[in-house]
Amino acid sequence: MATRKTATKAKPKSKPKKLKTSLAKRTSPAKEDPRDAKLTAELVSSKVVFKGRLFRVMHDKIIEPDGTRQERDVIRHNGSVVILALDKSKRKKDPYIVIERQYRHAANQYLWELPAGKLDPGEDALAGAKRELAEETGYGAKKWKPLIEYFASPGFLGESMKVFTAEGLVAGDAHPEEDEHIEFRLVRLSDVLKMIDKGAILDGKTLTSVLFYARQQGQKGRK
Repeated sequence: MATRKTATKAKPKSKPKKLKTSLAKRTSPAKEDPRDAKLTAELVSSKVVFKGRLFRVMHDKIIEPDGTRQERDVIRHNGSVVILALDKSKRKKDPYIVIERQYRHAANQYLWELPAGKLDPGEDALAGAKRELAEETGYGAKKWKPLIEYFASPGFLGESMKVFTAEGLVAGDAHPEEDEHIEFRLVRLSDVLKMIDKGAILDGKTLTSVLFYARQQGQKGRK
């Protein structure tokens, strides 16, 4: 005699547990924590593994602020200045910008860039910016203002880039260094932004400085 099979109910699938992570915390605006400025790594040892004309490479053993021990290879540099030189004499909202074209061996190509250069040891940043603009383009400026400071590649490079705007340009004679072969021209801000959109400008300091300035001016225009 055949036995009757009893039907068994399938167990309902368990619902995935809800994560308690607050989405609001992840999407809230990043705020500067004043405590971060005081938190630095403890340097256990530091050794120069290479020293060149422009920079030196250090091998550091450190204890980071969270207590972890690390070894880092860091390029140490005196820092650099970048100059966003503006001619507002004809159109204040769309000024001419001084940009340069020069060959960069590290990039294997010619690049369009803002005037810039390294600081001498102990040199004041503004004094260095005035010197670099005069050396590379011959221009002086009547009005100088800090725009922004940033680190180009802080994972291994300690170079700080300080950007200044320069207005009220006064033409003069350029006297670049022997290894500098620079051509420069004045281009409208709107045209420089078009060059950026087309991928014609690949230099990081130029992208950062021009886009930050354009955004800043756009915000002022909406007020």
